[in-house]
Order: sequence, then C-alpha cells, then structure tokens
Amino acid sequence: MSENKNNQEMPQKEEQKPSNPLIEKIQQLGQTNTPQMTKDSNIHCLTIIGQIEGHMQLPPQNKTTKYEHVIPQIVAIEQNPKIEGLLVILNTVGGDVEAGLAIAEMLASLSKPTVSIVLGGGHSIGVPIAVSCDYSFIAETATMTIHPIRLTGLVIGVPQTFEYMDKMQDRVISFVTKHSKIQEETFKDLMFAKGNLTRDIGTNVVGTDAVKYGLINEVGGIGQAMKKLNELIELKKNSEDGIVQ
Repeated sequence: MSENKNNQEMPQKEEQKPSNPLIEKIQQLGQTNTPQMTKDSNIHCLTIIGQIEGHMQLPPQNKTTKYEHVIPQIVAIEQNPKIEGLLVILNTVGGDVEAGLAIAEMLASLSKPTVSIVLGGGHSIGVPIAVSCDYSFIAETATMTIHPIRLTGLVIGVPQTFEYMDKMQDRVISFVTKHSKIQEETFKDLMFAKGNLTRDIGTNVVGTDAVKYGLINEVGGIGQAMKKLNELIELKKNSEDGIVQ
C-alpha cells in the first residue's frame, strides 16, 4: 500500500517546475522576443500588434506594442551575425506618430534583408512601418487606413501648433512615398478623401487596392513572405561573395 501511495505522489513532484522564461517575457513585454522559430533559424520575426505605445502609457487592458521594447530588438537584430533576415508582421490600429516613425526609420536603416506582411490591419502610423521593409505583402482581406495626422489631449490653439502638425504630416508623406511606389499626389488624395470613412477624412484601402496604388508590393500570406525573404537573403549572400572575389 505504501509503495502505491509513493507512486501516486511522484507526478505531483514532477509538476513543480521552474517558471518558463518565455511566459515571463510575454507577461512583461506583451510579446515574445521572437515567436521562436527554432534556435538554428536565420530569420527573426518581429510583431507589431495592437496600438503602438509611445511616450504616454496606455491603459493595461489595451493590447500594445511598446516602442522602447521594439527598438532594442532591432538593434540586436542588426548586431547578431546569426540573424540574416527579418520578417515584420503587422496587425495594428496605429498609435503614437513619433514612436511609429522611429520604428519605421530603424527598420528602413537595417543592413539585413527585411520583409513585412500586413495581416488584419496596418492602419494609420502602421502604414510607414509596413512600407519600411525591402519588400511588403498584404493579406487579401487586410486593410490599411490612410488619414491626416491628429493630435489628442490639450492643444494650444496657435499657428505654431498647426505648423507642427503640417511638418509631422509631411514627414509621414515623405517617408511613405520614398519607401513605396505610390505617388505623392495619390497618397495625399487618399489621405484627405471625404466620404470614404464615416464621419472622418481619409481612405480605407483593402489588400488588392493597396497593391494597385503602389503602397504595398504584393498580395500574399506568410508562405509568400517567407519565400521572398529567403530569396533576398540568398541574393545578399551572392552579392557579398561577388564583392569578395
């Protein structure tokens, strides 16, 4: 009888394992450092989800991507010789303009091949992030909302405030047109369109239309995005080998 009792107690001891560092990371950051592909993978996956949080902390019930967590990851990607390519997955409603632009600028300046894919939505300041990579995909049912810059909270009603907004808006327009095939006038027309959004100014662009306007390179899913990224990695390797020779 005592032996059976001991045998029954054994599984309880085995279940008392130390906490999983990956779970702790999800709890602390709201996302994993990488949705671990495998330890020997040469591709890093960066997710931009929910609302992009900048200088102001959002309520805890909001799903957010904190730029102070993303920026160190991008630095680590650039420094890590084992990482040869970056896949950026977006499903974001937008958020802090300066934080979003900071992420977009850093992604655009990476020396390693990058591919982005918009799943669900890449709205507002998510648009510059989507086009910041070397090549971009969008799911057929995914959408991107293009609208003018808005300020929230207390706004001082003086000309300088509106000049600041114009300059910020110009930064977004300049970045998007520089890193995609969309024409500046076309992008502005979409940004200031009336009647497309209910009680608002702007345009909601769906998958194939985003490609038609030249905002995104191609309609596709995760398989196409991974294939393209591997092609870009191979192309970079061959190019470097050619320079060495």
